[in-house]
Amino acid sequence: MRAIAVFATLSVAVLITSSARAQDAAAGEKVFAKCKICHVADKDQNKVGPSLHGVIGRTAGTHPGFKYSPAMIEAGKSGVVWDEPTLTKYLHDPKAMVKGTKMAFPGLKDDKDIANVIAYLEQESKK
Repeated sequence: MRAIAVFATLSVAVLITSSARAQDAAAGEKVFAKCKICHVADKDQNKVGPSLHGVIGRTAGTHPGFKYSPAMIEAGKSGVVWDEPTLTKYLHDPKAMVKGTKMAFPGLKDDKDIANVIAYLEQESKK
């Protein structure tokens, strides 16, 4: 009986944790409005910043036709690939992760906003 109670408690904790971290692509699209000045996510088009369409799984500093900073090119050569953990770290503080990046954006401070933007980028990458 005690094992069932422990299992039930752990199950509830997992459900609460996963729903707290749930990602909302629609909310991410709204947050991404801050990024649209420089980036496009719904099609493959470079602007002031590189296209973010298909960014998930891309090696940093490699999108064709965009002139990256030497720091971003070096980040890619050293193994940075854009996935959820690397995007989370980068979006929180771009200049701390890639010292010398050309991106002027100071970053997103709300972890939920970051998770939602990543969900939006994932959704757009699948189109």
